[in-house]
Amino acid sequence: MKRTIAVVTLLFALTLMALAHGKEKHVMGTVTSISDSSVTVETTAKKSVTVQVSDKTKFEKSGAAAALKDLKVGDKVVIHADASGDKLVANEVHFGPKGKQSMDGMKGMDSMGHK
Repeated sequence: MKRTIAVVTLLFALTLMALAHGKEKHVMGTVTSISDSSVTVETTAKKSVTVQVSDKTKFEKSGAAAALKDLKVGDKVVIHADASGDKLVANEVHFGPKGKQSMDGMKGMDSMGHK
């Protein structure tokens, strides 16, 4: 019961964040590959999405500032990105559980675009 409430609360919070980010695209899933310039994610819809990272990309692990080197294959992520042509460029990459809540078991919100 507590887990259900936590998941619903987290989904609500992520939905509010998504709406607040305007034209950003949102990618949620599991990291399958990392390079110096990109992160590839398998979304909850089982699609592979590659998102470019830059020196302006902010990383956050469990609510604290982090870096690309802290991200590992298998981590669950929520990425806020801008579309640049046919590519996505990450503004923010969030990963790791935040407090007692985690992204385990969450569905939806993969590669959501907001206009």
